[in-house]
Amino acid sequence: MDSRRELIDDSLAVAASAGSFVHAGAATPHDDEASAKGKEGMIVHSLHFLNLEMPPEYANSWLTPVSHFFVRNHLFEPSAINAAEWKLSVSGEVDRPLTITLAELHELEQHSVINTLECAGNGRAFHSPKIPEIQWRHGAIGTALFSGPRLADVLQRAGIRPRGKHVMFRGLDEASGSVPPFIRSIPVEKAIDPDTLIATHMNGAPLTQDHGAPARALVPGWVGAASCKWLAEIKALENEFDGYFMKPVYRYPNHPVVPGTTVNPDDTHALTALTVKSVILGPKNGSKLKAGVLHIHGAAWAGEADIASVEVSTDGGRTWYLAALGKETACYAWRFWSYSWRPEKSGEHVILSRASDSDGRVQPDTAVWNPSGYLYNAIDRVNVHVEA
Repeated sequence: MDSRRELIDDSLAVAASAGSFVHAGAATPHDDEASAKGKEGMIVHSLHFLNLEMPPEYANSWLTPVSHFFVRNHLFEPSAINAAEWKLSVSGEVDRPLTITLAELHELEQHSVINTLECAGNGRAFHSPKIPEIQWRHGAIGTALFSGPRLADVLQRAGIRPRGKHVMFRGLDEASGSVPPFIRSIPVEKAIDPDTLIATHMNGAPLTQDHGAPARALVPGWVGAASCKWLAEIKALENEFDGYFMKPVYRYPNHPVVPGTTVNPDDTHALTALTVKSVILGPKNGSKLKAGVLHIHGAAWAGEADIASVEVSTDGGRTWYLAALGKETACYAWRFWSYSWRPEKSGEHVILSRASDSDGRVQPDTAVWNPSGYLYNAIDRVNVHVEA
């Protein structure tokens, strides 16, 4: 058995574990909302269009159990899809338009990717001034083993033409009224990347309804919105798809903007890869800790880049120390980290974490404000009191 297969098997073994660390500001779901769609204990932001956040105490296993994996829906989930009757169409700038069944997808060569999937709005609640959209904190994220055929193999079957510069995904989300369908596109270079999948499995089991069954796109290292769920159509286009969920939604300003102001959509670009980020998972904010050796730990990720290091400060940023990185590692996946700290004095302390990646990016003191609150990645902090 090769090392990659061993890593995947070991990862599946830890996927069911859960912990007890709570981060600052974790919301508490109401009792009557806590069992939405079998996602017991999740933080409920909406039951209309289902939006569920992972409580921080669940973020202590390298692979996130499906029951704890966040859910981000822009529209209504489709009614249960009959997998035997489901078909995926491939058209547009291709020589051989086709439809493909789930059974035919399973007959193609299968590939597995461990990916940290993060909503572009994760951390929006920490932006200032506030942004009136879903107030995700740290839990619109999860890491899973996704499996299925490569998107490139399906596009090769269809014979994508040189004019096909972008690849569009349309899901079966059910819109209401004048709400447009959820359609996104990605550049063809990312579409034919060998790690971009039409995923049919998650953590070794078929996709569940909340996560896009029977098949979804998996665009590793990019914002979660790129990985469309409940796939129904793939279309090769000459240009980026022109639609609401590509513009004005999921755009980032080309230039810094004054916090609290609007931006012209024509002066923006589509969101793509995630940025570098770390969070502290323990101790929780406001903790009263007994003197001695204290364990600080968390997670860090960087989209398509690798985490190079995580630094911890226990004095509000005056001095920094390297944290130890966890042994579990994979392209596109978060890295757990830890640091042992023996406080020299009692009283109040501010603990910070700062990640750096293989592209030379460093987590900033302050996140860049933008009108939609995307890609929040400021240095994380918790306040603790050490007792004498």
